Amino acid sequence: MLRVINLTKVYDDGTVALNDVSFEVPPGQFLAIIGLSGSGKSTLLRCINRLIEPTSGEIWWNDVQLSHITGEELRRARRRIGMIFQHFNLVDRSSVLTNVLSGRLGYVNSLASILGRFPKSDLQRAYANLERVGIPDKANNRADELSGGQRQRVGIARALMQEPEMMLADEPVASLDPSLAHSIMRYLQQINQEDNITVLCSLHFLDLVQQYGTRAIALNRGRLVFDGLPSEIDDDRFKEIYGQEAERIG
Repeated sequence: MLRVINLTKVYDDGTVALNDVSFEVPPGQFLAIIGLSGSGKSTLLRCINRLIEPTSGEIWWNDVQLSHITGEELRRARRRIGMIFQHFNLVDRSSVLTNVLSGRLGYVNSLASILGRFPKSDLQRAYANLERVGIPDKANNRADELSGGQRQRVGIARALMQEPEMMLADEPVASLDPSLAHSIMRYLQQINQEDNITVLCSLHFLDLVQQYGTRAIALNRGRLVFDGLPSEIDDDRFKEIYGQEAERIG
């Protein structure tokens, strides 16, 4: 169970990115986080795994208070929280296999990781995860030789290397065309359903939310303005989330 309690984030310039946000996510749920750019979606996900420090509030994951742990305790918690980024965050000049193996860095000692010495079991796991996302033939390619959709698949395979219990996906399809977007979303849905991994995925487009999310929360200027089923987002709710000038497509 993930519990976010009265979470607030104020940046140094005075921007209030999150304002007293509270919600819970039971294990195995696919939670879509929606809202306009600047609504606080990315800040929320990055606060959960402590890439960004919250200003106030609490974040609990099972019995661990993620918002307040440090050092080795934080590193142990992060091992089980996968992260997928909008802009992939790959090392372009490294091979696909090396990028995927970087997902094991929390499990091997620093010297071994620097020397690229991973156990045979990790290599087998890396190839299996590349097979799972449909690009086993790209293992020896440099990351910068891949298309955007392929690069995001590498990001998913890397996150799977952590053997996560929770996956955070920060606008994972924002830079992809619609057909590739659905392909990536199907992989995330498969991971959620087959592995029972809790997924929190921030998205712009309501059609993706309604097709893949089992629940949705919406942010507007850092405030939580909706929490429910994607099918419950009617025209009035849509305007509340996206603004009175927004138009639904489809």
